[in-house]
Amino acid sequence: LLNGSPMGCTVPREREKLRTNTEIDWKAYMDEVEGVINGTYDYIQLKGDTGPLVYPAGFVYIFTGLYYLTDHGQNIRLSQYVFAVFYLITLLLVFRIYHRTKKVPPYVFFFVCCASYRIHSIFVLRLFNDPVAMMLLFGAINLFLDGRWTLGCALYSLAVSVKMNVLLFAPGLLFLLLCEFGLWKTLPKLTLCAVIQLVLGLPFLLVNPVGYFSQAFDLGRQFLFKWTVNWRFLPEDVFLSRYFHLALLLAHITTLVLFVLKRWKRSGNSIWSILADQSERKETVHKLNIIQTVLVLFTSNFIGMCFSRSLHYQFYVWYFHTLPYLLWSGGVKKLAHLLRVLILGLIELSWNTYPSTNYSSLSLHVCHFIILLCLWLNPTPALPSQKSDNKAKRH
Repeated sequence: LLNGSPMGCTVPREREKLRTNTEIDWKAYMDEVEGVINGTYDYIQLKGDTGPLVYPAGFVYIFTGLYYLTDHGQNIRLSQYVFAVFYLITLLLVFRIYHRTKKVPPYVFFFVCCASYRIHSIFVLRLFNDPVAMMLLFGAINLFLDGRWTLGCALYSLAVSVKMNVLLFAPGLLFLLLCEFGLWKTLPKLTLCAVIQLVLGLPFLLVNPVGYFSQAFDLGRQFLFKWTVNWRFLPEDVFLSRYFHLALLLAHITTLVLFVLKRWKRSGNSIWSILADQSERKETVHKLNIIQTVLVLFTSNFIGMCFSRSLHYQFYVWYFHTLPYLLWSGGVKKLAHLLRVLILGLIELSWNTYPSTNYSSLSLHVCHFIILLCLWLNPTPALPSQKSDNKAKRH
């Protein structure tokens, strides 16, 4: 009998070897959802072999389905097939975004789907919950591009319920909603997102509401220095310092505010005019096109990655599929295609260096800085002319 296996199931030696060589958190995920299946709804009491349950309720429901689908989590190979399907769905959703925007040359698609060992590992071998959250997120972005904002917000909230990292897109999404609808018509969509979180978490909120929020949405969670990808060159006491964390948070918020005021907002518009009701403003003055919509969302997430307190290896999937778009959207027109590909390669190398080193962490920050600088140099969207307005209406 496998020690600690659910229900005392017998696991063949080959399957146990596959488990040891591939999955990392899958066993912990299965232990956590098994606790819920057995009737434990106090989040404080739900634990796996890697620690307590720290993901929102949507994670529990999705991985409970996977628990039953994979013979109580024992059929690792089947679970890897399922995650391979998730990977293909994610690629289709990402490619549709790129096709709609036509911002990236076709050869870059090779790098998105074939050139990252780490991404393939995160999806198909390691079975993390991060890919599930990102798959739902890219589905939501496709809905936004189709003009289905309410359904998109619902799917976005579902993605947040799988893993909290999706909140990095929230500042950009809020800006887009205000541009599209104004303040009063944005509030129902924000309410929908909140209601979905409450409904999903209701069984746990009824038992221990403080325990649920403190575990599932723990913004002050401490990360282990040995797993950091981006801050290896710092002394460990600095890495763990709350003052360092506050400095990063301040830099994150400041950068977001600067991008909102100087890059996302159209020149000539007051930030307060975005809050006006749709009927009280000129529609074309505030709405952004598809290219700008995607850029705002991807940039919002990227800024969060740049100032993250720590990045673990599975976090690469949080922004991997957005990197080509960001690089080819920068304001440096003369940045050679080869240099852009080189930056992608250096980022990939940094994430594939295990354990991380001072040089791999520093090179990752240099690449992040170059991309952020290029995005800052991207010109502010101009107010559409009357001629362009008439042309848009005809189409």
